[in-house]
Amino acid sequence: MLFEKGQTILFIGDSISDYERSRPVGEGLFNAWGRSYVANVGSLLGCMYPELELRVTNMGISGNQARDLEKRWETDVMERKPDWVSVLIGINDVWRQFDCPYQPETHVSPEDFEATYTRLIERTLPTVKGMILMTPYFMEPNKADPMRARMDEYGAIVRKLAEKYNLTFVDLQAAWDELFKHMHPCNIAWDRIHPNQTGCMYIAKQFLKAVGADRC
Repeated sequence: MLFEKGQTILFIGDSISDYERSRPVGEGLFNAWGRSYVANVGSLLGCMYPELELRVTNMGISGNQARDLEKRWETDVMERKPDWVSVLIGINDVWRQFDCPYQPETHVSPEDFEATYTRLIERTLPTVKGMILMTPYFMEPNKADPMRARMDEYGAIVRKLAEKYNLTFVDLQAAWDELFKHMHPCNIAWDRIHPNQTGCMYIAKQFLKAVGADRC
């Protein structure tokens, strides 16, 4: 597995990570990780690898886009000095193009998304053991759907950056596609974005597989 004893894994992103995590920092007592996949990852790592004494921090904020991460990166990532940083961002960068089509100031183009993400990676890599990049997604099996097609563009950017910088990559969109061969997306998320607890655990499993967790 990627993680070693005493290391800190910091998760940052939007509402998919947030899920009512504690403020200002999502770690500590009273379910501080919230209810997202981050809580599942933290719980499973604690049960599966107790001897590693891993520290998990949730810094997701609902509604964030890539440019919002950049604004708070210094305080919410760099100053916390994590060993590993896991990023799940891009959903709102795409979603605003569809639910707020007449407010272009809320949109983030693929070019801006890639440029911002690149700056964050290059700023962070010299200070950490590594990064885990997770693709944004839309729970729509029909790849011709306009929002699904657009989301795939942003997912491809994340894949390209992971390959360019030799980072751990988690293709959540591909994972959802596999799951939805057996059920309808509404069984996981009514809005096809925010997963229920089964969906959160499914994301956690994709993450744990990618980092090489091999205990059950």
